[in-house]
Amino acid sequence: MVFDIPNFTLYNGKKIPGISFGSGSAWRLQKIEKGQDVNTLSEELVEAVKNAIDAGFTHLDTAEIYETHREICEGIKRSGVDRTKLQITSKYLPGYRGKRAISKTGPYEAINTALKQLETDYIDYYYIHNPFFDPDWTYGVTVEEAWSQMERAYEEGLVKSIGVSNFDIEFYEKVLAVCKVKPMLLQVEMHPYCYNQRPGIVEFAKTHGAQVVAYGSLTPILKVPDGPLTPILGQLANKYNKTKAQILLRWIFQNGVVPLTTSGKPERLRQALEIFTFEMSNQEIELITKVGATHPFRAYLELEWGKYTYQ
Repeated sequence: MVFDIPNFTLYNGKKIPGISFGSGSAWRLQKIEKGQDVNTLSEELVEAVKNAIDAGFTHLDTAEIYETHREICEGIKRSGVDRTKLQITSKYLPGYRGKRAISKTGPYEAINTALKQLETDYIDYYYIHNPFFDPDWTYGVTVEEAWSQMERAYEEGLVKSIGVSNFDIEFYEKVLAVCKVKPMLLQVEMHPYCYNQRPGIVEFAKTHGAQVVAYGSLTPILKVPDGPLTPILGQLANKYNKTKAQILLRWIFQNGVVPLTTSGKPERLRQALEIFTFEMSNQEIELITKVGATHPFRAYLELEWGKYTYQ
């Protein structure tokens, strides 16, 4: 069965699919746990990428720090689907928890490296992965300079849309203060237990024209299985003959946000695309949001942003 994936339209007119396949940190950690070099091609991930495309995914998410560009490239080749029929996201890492930037001169260098690894002449969506611009990590590159490089890549057509990830309002405003091109996207952790990764950031980004993309969307069932949402998710899953994961992904989508998800199993990938075959009521969406607010939980970046409080 081929699923009709709806799109959201960015302010520059580019249409982004309503769901994305992620090749993130879990896949990188899998290599490390197996004692493999992160540059070793993961056949498991290559197959997962192919399976995702076969299932109907058209948007693939990767990043410099994930070390999964080559798997995305190989998975696309094995799928037999033309690159122009697919969309790719990647990201520049300025540094993280003492780890220095991979690309010493900034995102323009990172983009050109990614283009070679992905064997493509453009990337559809490109982000600054986080706002932690410690000069010791970034080799002196500032967030303002990094954004200028992003704009250069956009103007040259190397990337088709640009955005920021894991930013709070303070850092977002630093970009807005100097930009010629405003961020078109914001990617953050988002699920019912963490609606705003940082206070007010989702509505702030939307107000400034950015499309929000969510990672960690399945956190309530993967990391908080005994949370207050579990019985409600179960009831809704029974009502719509769906899984709890599908209910969560649909909640993200009905909030006007693109959910990221991943799996190595073809059945799970098909199920993820089935979120477009049903629709919950506004009351059900509001119930999930309301109950989620009673149990604040952050799955990522707690060291940087502190214990999550629902805002």
